[in-house]
Amino acid sequence: MSTTTENGVGGYRNTSREKTYKKTTSSALKGAIQLGIGYTVGNLTSKPDRDVLMQDFYVVESVFLPSEGSNLTPAHHYPDFRFKTYAPLAFRYFRELFGIKPDDYLYSICNEPLIELSNPGASGSLFYLTSDDEFIIKTVQHKEAEFLQKLLPGYYMNLNQNPRTLLPKFYGLYCIQSGGVNIRLVVMNNVLPRSVKMNYKYDLKGSTYKRRASRKEREKACPVYKDLDFQDMHEGLYFDADTYNALMKTLQRDCLVLESFKIMDYSLLLAVHVLDQSPKEGGEPGQAGGDGKRPVAQRVLYSTAMESIQGDGKAAEAHTTDDTMGGIPAKSHKEEKLLIFLGIIDILQSYRFIKKLEHSWKALVYDGDSVSVHRPGFYANRFLKFMSTSVFRKTQSKSAGFCSSVSYDRDTLMLGLKLSHMPGTGIGKQV
Repeated sequence: MSTTTENGVGGYRNTSREKTYKKTTSSALKGAIQLGIGYTVGNLTSKPDRDVLMQDFYVVESVFLPSEGSNLTPAHHYPDFRFKTYAPLAFRYFRELFGIKPDDYLYSICNEPLIELSNPGASGSLFYLTSDDEFIIKTVQHKEAEFLQKLLPGYYMNLNQNPRTLLPKFYGLYCIQSGGVNIRLVVMNNVLPRSVKMNYKYDLKGSTYKRRASRKEREKACPVYKDLDFQDMHEGLYFDADTYNALMKTLQRDCLVLESFKIMDYSLLLAVHVLDQSPKEGGEPGQAGGDGKRPVAQRVLYSTAMESIQGDGKAAEAHTTDDTMGGIPAKSHKEEKLLIFLGIIDILQSYRFIKKLEHSWKALVYDGDSVSVHRPGFYANRFLKFMSTSVFRKTQSKSAGFCSSVSYDRDTLMLGLKLSHMPGTGIGKQV
């Protein structure tokens, strides 16, 4: 886990003792997560299935779990805590939309100890991974949780219409209250399988202003590089025409969704596995079954990179095997065979006043078009241009840009997103 000496943020202590976050030990936090989600998902089984209504997005359920137990909750060895669940019926529907059964969700999160991941950025967030590689649990700030709740109606309406997306899939929003502290959590799909060695990892924004990994980052065992590093290390990643078109169409659609919500400063998390090297080399321990393979019965629909960009589920199924783990086949400019894993991350940042102010200040001392923070429309266009020309390329038609190969009806999608901006819906309720 990143410490305060590394990034200066978060609640981490740089000692040999157990790490803490907001005065809560990691073991207590993981235990509270499993107990709380176990209770709330189990409680949902008694509620009949029905269509999701607008008011379902604003329901907050709360349960107190004392350490000595109660008539409703089990005893445990952690401090007393209250567990809040946001929009439980809505999130149940969303999990079902992606083929996640309640028993599978509970098994993934509650059956085995959660794995604590190192923090790749400076957000100060904690990241936990389920032992079967399916879900990421991330701590988020109050404003991020509030923004996610605001997004839910329109965002998930879009996912319902267009399940092929590289946007994060949020499967649950929770809050743990203990000792006067609120710890908010989101459960998301896991983009990078641990059983596949990632030879390169990148956080790409399409920006050039200070977009190079620091010396400290480069010294890590598995550094996360940035835009300028990618340009130094690669001459593009090459795909066949159909895959390139599907990928760019998905990215274009996703960026339009983000623009409609005035979201900017997101990144493309990109990982490259070189197939010419040992496919299991460097795989991390702790995989379900002990053989580094994801249990087939536990496979989540639309979570892998290949499934996210394919319009036909059968086409994706043909590529999603235990060997590829859902990675997208590609080649380097040196004709190396690659598997690409990717997803859009950090979308809970709206273009609020502070971001506008930050951009205005940076524009005074640097080229305004190259800084990371920018108005959503410009940010999306710059992001797409960088991905379609510098990062992803066609193997056959190197001169074709994404605009000529991808047909997309902007007005149709914008009409479908109107719900999120309708007045009088109560959107923006405090989390």
